[in-house]
Amino acid sequence: MKRKTISIDQDKCTGCGECVTGCPEGAIQMIDGKARLVGDLLCDGLGACIGHCPVNAITIEERDAEPYSERKVMENIIQQGPNVLRAHLAHLRDHGQSEYLAEAMDVMREKGIENPMHPPGAAGGHAHHAPASGCPGSRSMNFARPAAAAPQDESGARPSQLTHWPVQLHLMSPAAPQYRGADVLLSADCVAFAAGDFHRDFLKGRALAIACPKLDEGQDAYVEKLRALIDEANINTLTVAIMQVPCCSGLLRIAQQAAKQASRKVPVKCIVVGLQGQVLKEEWVTA
Repeated sequence: MKRKTISIDQDKCTGCGECVTGCPEGAIQMIDGKARLVGDLLCDGLGACIGHCPVNAITIEERDAEPYSERKVMENIIQQGPNVLRAHLAHLRDHGQSEYLAEAMDVMREKGIENPMHPPGAAGGHAHHAPASGCPGSRSMNFARPAAAAPQDESGARPSQLTHWPVQLHLMSPAAPQYRGADVLLSADCVAFAAGDFHRDFLKGRALAIACPKLDEGQDAYVEKLRALIDEANINTLTVAIMQVPCCSGLLRIAQQAAKQASRKVPVKCIVVGLQGQVLKEEWVTA
């Protein structure tokens, strides 16, 4: 069957082993000094290992692969103790994998294992109250925002309009709840530094993803993630904010390619920002 799983570029891999510790499912092992995917059955294709790779050697691809087996993974996870089990359950929760999470809970019940996501002594608690676990930099979070306050002058603190984490396109998951039905802002990294009122003028009311079309590697994964946002997260609109420099236009091309591959059609807007923060162009574009 065709499904998403990871691919490891052996030429880029330095053998640091960071991805091995970042994959509690046990799908990656160090063999002959290189990280290797040792079993499709164990790889959920969610890419938790990607954020651990310092050289961007890991990407997500869609190919023929054996179906992922949550039960097989749980057999491996349970042997590694409650901390690894907790990290795995949090990984499923944070990526919105409710079916896999329910299957994992069934396995624990069958084996009489207490849910490590519950605080000690809190039988029947809810997994979403569990403390943070896994990589803090890639754990999905939503932030509550207060009701809009009266405008403030330059001397007052301005509230952030960011509503979720993570935001880097390699780290975010299209299955995360903050993107479902949302107006999405795909911003080049530099835009927020150039535009003085980025939060007010660009980010407010939108779910954010950021990327650099010049420096980021593995940009084929970007196309697939944006396509998934359109087809699977059913986003409402996609706004691409880029700088006026030529290399930045690559981010718009990535978005247009994803929109062209998607089966749904969504409006795509491009905003071009000047080096001093001024909006040079704002227009709806075609895929």
